[in-house]
Amino acid sequence: MRVLDRRDLLKSVSLLGAVSYGVPASAKATDRAAPSPAPEAASGPSPREVLSLNKGWRFFEGDIPFPKILGHGWSYANAKAGSAWGAAAAAYDDTEWTNVTLPHDFASFQVPDERENLAQGYRKRGIGWYRNLLKFEESDRGKHIELQLDGISTHATLWLNGTLINRNWSGYNSIYVDITPYLSYGAALNSLVVRVDADAMQGWWYEGAGIYRNTWIVKRHPLHIETDGVFAHPVKTGDQWQIPVEVTLNNTTDRPQSAEIVSSLVDAAGRVVGTCRLTAQIPAMQTGVATGRMNVQNPTLWDIDSPYLYQVRTQLIQQGRILDEVVTPAGFRTQSFDPDKGFFLNDRPVKLKGVCIHQDHAGVGVAVPVGLLEYRLHRLKELGCNAIRCSHNAQDKAFYALCDRMGFLVMDENRVFNPSPIHMAELEWLVRRDRNHPSVILWSVFNEEPMQGTEQGYQMVRRMVAKVKSLDTTRPVTAAMNDGLFTPVNVSQAVDVVGFNYQYQNYDAFHKAHPTLPLTSSEDCSAFMTRGEYKTIKDKHIIASYDDDAADWGTTQRVGWKAIAERPFVAGTFVWTGFDYHGEPTPHQWPSNSSFFGIMDLCGFAKTAFWMRRAMWRSEPVLHLAPHWNWAGQEGQDILVMALHNMDEVELFLNGRSLGRQTGDRYEMNRWSVAYAPGKLSAVGYRGGKVVKRFEVETTGAPVQLKLTPFRPLMKGDGIDAQPFTVEALDAKGRHMPTAQHSVRFTVEGGDIIGLGNGNPNDISREKGDTRALFNGLAQVIVQTREGQSGPLVLKAMAEGLKPATLSIDVQAAQPWPYQAVSESVQITENWRRAPEQAGPPDPHLRPKDNDMNSWGWFRAGVPFPAPDRDMEVLCAVEVEPYARVRKSGGVIECLGLLGPATLYIDGQKVAEKTSDDSAPLSAPFPRGAGKHWVSLIFRARRGQPFGFTDVVRVRA
Repeated sequence: MRVLDRRDLLKSVSLLGAVSYGVPASAKATDRAAPSPAPEAASGPSPREVLSLNKGWRFFEGDIPFPKILGHGWSYANAKAGSAWGAAAAAYDDTEWTNVTLPHDFASFQVPDERENLAQGYRKRGIGWYRNLLKFEESDRGKHIELQLDGISTHATLWLNGTLINRNWSGYNSIYVDITPYLSYGAALNSLVVRVDADAMQGWWYEGAGIYRNTWIVKRHPLHIETDGVFAHPVKTGDQWQIPVEVTLNNTTDRPQSAEIVSSLVDAAGRVVGTCRLTAQIPAMQTGVATGRMNVQNPTLWDIDSPYLYQVRTQLIQQGRILDEVVTPAGFRTQSFDPDKGFFLNDRPVKLKGVCIHQDHAGVGVAVPVGLLEYRLHRLKELGCNAIRCSHNAQDKAFYALCDRMGFLVMDENRVFNPSPIHMAELEWLVRRDRNHPSVILWSVFNEEPMQGTEQGYQMVRRMVAKVKSLDTTRPVTAAMNDGLFTPVNVSQAVDVVGFNYQYQNYDAFHKAHPTLPLTSSEDCSAFMTRGEYKTIKDKHIIASYDDDAADWGTTQRVGWKAIAERPFVAGTFVWTGFDYHGEPTPHQWPSNSSFFGIMDLCGFAKTAFWMRRAMWRSEPVLHLAPHWNWAGQEGQDILVMALHNMDEVELFLNGRSLGRQTGDRYEMNRWSVAYAPGKLSAVGYRGGKVVKRFEVETTGAPVQLKLTPFRPLMKGDGIDAQPFTVEALDAKGRHMPTAQHSVRFTVEGGDIIGLGNGNPNDISREKGDTRALFNGLAQVIVQTREGQSGPLVLKAMAEGLKPATLSIDVQAAQPWPYQAVSESVQITENWRRAPEQAGPPDPHLRPKDNDMNSWGWFRAGVPFPAPDRDMEVLCAVEVEPYARVRKSGGVIECLGLLGPATLYIDGQKVAEKTSDDSAPLSAPFPRGAGKHWVSLIFRARRGQPFGFTDVVRVRA
């Protein structure tokens, strides 16, 4: 099978398969549905199983030092597979650890602490251990079984059954491990251990801690499609649409395999509208790439306003049997960056109206449920945002599926600027995982690197760009530069699109010096606001919301956008940031523990910047006023009033009296200084001399009641769905009270509270639990459903002196995810040894000498010994230190399967005997008390008959 890279494939005329099909131009996109975050799940009769491994975990916060290795035997055993010690050992006692369900960000449970790092939101991170026991049936034997961890913060070490199987050095990339060689089946449980080092930092923002994304077990045929192994992104050459198909296969059988690959294009109505057939031959224990092409006539295009999605269904078939199947998204769209005219989507100019985002949210840290991701993207759509920069790392894969369905353009960004093998592999993973998403339009290889203006930086980027282009030539590569653009050798000379961070003063000079290089603002503004505050009080870390304050290196929202909007050659903007985020509380320190940069706060509540950007970015009439009109005690004092709008003219009224009609300024907006008087402040917006929009704010009464508002009216009872609820205070007329600061307590029936927030960057209270204070009238509670639940979910909010609010929403019965079978903590005995043959009856007290590596053999219980050529007695023994519960109260030792007669001893004392020749269990009481015990089994083996262990030996309370 010929191996081609993407560039070869696009140029090739001798492809393995090419079929043309027409696509009805009238095909319509279906209603947007929440994406499944499962990895490449099949839709048909495929033997592939994708099972969640989010359940069954036990967690210990803090480090558990490994024991010091001493002595001959221990030193020898330590160097062998399956011999991990300490908390990594297969039989380590984790019975008293905390039970957790993933995703899990243990830093999000911390209360801000002034002694911790401000960049991480003053949250303690540190070390954490996770353990699980996996159960695989005999029917799983012979399958290819892969462990997939979508994200761990930050450095991770993985052991399976006491063998080190992976070390990971990034908090943002996935980990894929073929665990087939290490597995046991049946009652022999499999110990999976993850040690997380979250003291390691990759960023200067809140990064969370722990296994904070989903975890999976994927079971496939030994001849299968590799993870992230299908590339089928449509391209247009002239007037012809094609889907170059690239399928990476893996063969872990013991012989060469041939198979057929069928890739089908499926439209949104489920109709097959194109097919490509390939053949492949894969040598044993190798991978290979099959390539082909589909020609497609008149496809429905994917666009930001009509994100029509197809699917490419790829099946691996052998002798008429489907061995594997993968479904990937496909969207037909063209893109280009022009050095004079900016960005084009489907041959029309589109200004990138983008934001930079981190991946955390109030209450949950970086363990963000899919329902909450959907809420965040919905808020960005309301803003008028059409583009998102993943700063400065890969996001959860569910994020990209949502962007595909909701119509966002994505700059996908690599975390570590380093072409070394470890970090180049992380870049390759990013591109391979995300290259089918139509939402992704740019690959970014770094952000603001000190070597960006040097020859070393140029050479590093050349290598990283080459790696990207070996995997995908359909999208350009950029880098976010904040300096070095005019040095003789710099990174801008190695990328396709030049990214500008905070250099709006240099747009014109760079364009003049390099007229053939496309450019975009990859990051700008860094403006400050505190939601709901309109007077700056520096000693309280409060920043007024009039867009007058920005970081030393940045500029205001208005200045930043004007510089881009008036320059066609600048493709667009990515504002820092769409949302506030934990950590990096610039320009302040303690107690500030989240950023002030966001267009929205940490909960997604709108700041003044939201309405400002909405007015600048959306074409429909927008008119909003800041501030609120509750200024008791300041009667007669001047209040600065700002109209956020896209009108030709705006007129302001106070209690029906006109305060002046101003010509609209859509960049600077419009301002009035108004002597405060209680009542109604209103604005009228004009276009072409006609009234097209009105807005008003009123002085409210005292708060008397609470109100709860859900993001969605329905939820799924799958134990995964989650959404935010807004709580606010209202006056007697039902009007929002913008200055309320009441402490609110929540209760929920039919669900669980997983996080709380209020958007206050200076709030140092806990984000877990059931209580949160309103901040300037608003707070948020995030609720998750329970598996198997249906019927009403009832949320109640209570605050002293206010009428409580009760909200009931419907939870619909939903199919839960399929889960990998796991077990509670059970002690499976390990490191059994078989004594050498002896003259006479074996002594059950007998132990090997510490320096004896050979005469006593090691083995794992579960496989019988071969038949001897004569009658004999055989001693097998193991040292057992029982778990805490057994030490406290005693327990039972269970030999689940012994073949042949055998006698069981504990510390040399006979405790049970089996006399039958067949395979049968044997059990006995296990003594309580501290210390280790020598467990011996003496088999009376008979000539010509196998004997020994047919299953594991375990100790339980």
